[in-house]
Amino acid sequence: MFGFVSRRAAVALVLALIAGAGPGFSQTLDLSPEQPGRPRAERDAAIAATIPKDFRFAEDGVLTVAVAPGQPPIATYATDARTVIGADPDLAQLVADLLGLKLKLVAVAWADWPLGLASGRYDAVISNVGVTEERKQRFDFSSYRKGLHGFYVKSSSPITSLKEPKDIAGLRIITASGTNQERILLEWDRQNVAQGLAPAELQYYDDQAAWGWRSRPGGPTRCSASTRPLPIRPATAASSRSGRSAPAGRWMPRPASPPAAAAAWPTPSRPPSTN
Repeated sequence: MFGFVSRRAAVALVLALIAGAGPGFSQTLDLSPEQPGRPRAERDAAIAATIPKDFRFAEDGVLTVAVAPGQPPIATYATDARTVIGADPDLAQLVADLLGLKLKLVAVAWADWPLGLASGRYDAVISNVGVTEERKQRFDFSSYRKGLHGFYVKSSSPITSLKEPKDIAGLRIITASGTNQERILLEWDRQNVAQGLAPAELQYYDDQAAWGWRSRPGGPTRCSASTRPLPIRPATAASSRSGRSAPAGRWMPRPASPPAAAAAWPTPSRPPSTN
């Protein structure tokens, strides 16, 4: 979007503002469309001046940011069923404030963000996007949160460990299209099939309610990121690694840590990609 250094500076300042707020931030999720407690910032002239004069926003005077709702507290809809709220929309608001721009949030399906960003439909994506080497060939990133991947199963599940490719052989696993979780699972499954092991069955659903329902007794394992809620039937209490409360079940982190979640920006020096 802007020069790479200035992008980092903008997000770094936003994070400093958030960290400095301390106890002033609510520990409960406000689902109202008004969002009276949403953190705001004043325009920073030095940061705003780093935007090239010939840069064309998707809409003049507006920072247009894509967000995939449906994963509270990261992003979801308010009680009016149309206003997008959550931690990522809050961050988008702070960035827009610092740049002296109005904020326009565009609700998108998570798998659709690369095409919309590359085509210029929006200026940035702030939606729990993991940083990968492949994505860095197409987009610039400003990291703002560490993401950890893992598997989640029912508390009563006989599965006690999922650490390597052979552990998923023959399992039914819910994941999301276009995610790092899917990429890892597809590679693990490819290795298993090449070695003569039973293939895994990956299942895809459009929203949290659907895959939450499918995680009922007898349903598949869920492969998720710990920055997202993990839907399993109520049982003994459990928490995600991000510190947010999560439905009961057993969280089994994957040994290798994935990249951080980040805001994604189009890279002007590289050709757009539709992948």
